[in-house]
Amino acid sequence: MRHDLGDSPGNGLAAHLPSLPQTPDRDRGLAAGAWQDDRVQRLVLFDLDGTLTDAAPGIVSSLLYALDEMGIEHPDDATIATFLGPPLKDTFGGYFGMDEAGIDAAIAHYRVRYNDVGLFENEVYPGIPDLLARLTGAGFTLATSTSKPTVSATRILEHFSLAQHFTFIGGASLDSERNSKAEVIAHTLDELNALGTDTSAGSITMVGDRQHDVLGAAQFGIPAIGVLWGYGSRAELEGAGAVATADDVGHLGRLLS
Repeated sequence: MRHDLGDSPGNGLAAHLPSLPQTPDRDRGLAAGAWQDDRVQRLVLFDLDGTLTDAAPGIVSSLLYALDEMGIEHPDDATIATFLGPPLKDTFGGYFGMDEAGIDAAIAHYRVRYNDVGLFENEVYPGIPDLLARLTGAGFTLATSTSKPTVSATRILEHFSLAQHFTFIGGASLDSERNSKAEVIAHTLDELNALGTDTSAGSITMVGDRQHDVLGAAQFGIPAIGVLWGYGSRAELEGAGAVATADDVGHLGRLLS
């Protein structure tokens, strides 16, 4: 069944990003019996940046490096915060008004710094490793659908010893042919289907921190849970149609169960 369509923050940037809620000890690890081994297999698609890891320092520093190389003045911190999540092509083309040649040049500059340094200016959110292990242990199938290039997503997940939890790591293509969240989700579902995973819409949940995750999933009839420790807000996620929002990782685990 083929699924077709119907990246160091600036001074003061942290003030414009949602803070990570303190997770109570009881929520850091879900009860061993929270999921039953004989439950129906379910598929969860995870965004990466702002959902599994806090990639803001590396993304912002690399983006500012690209702007410097292009001779473009830096926007204010509140504006920069909005660039966390959407594809780079959308940021450089949409906000900065670059043409295709300019977008390609800016992305190339971005990757010079990001691939060498920024990739690992990154941190796994507390509780995520335990959540992923418990989900897979309970029979869930996990995959990523991230706007980050697949090669970068794979390096990050391997670096933080998270890759083993994912049946497939879905991401954007380096040539931007697969760029939007919907395109990435379609690619992920096609690859999972080829691996024998049930990709019928009723068995899937998307988890992400921005409206792009929610809206992209909606194109396939997939419900999305928004997480509030990333780069979006409750209003953004609920406005896009998220079926629920998770205050912390423990809360996300309970929603998925």
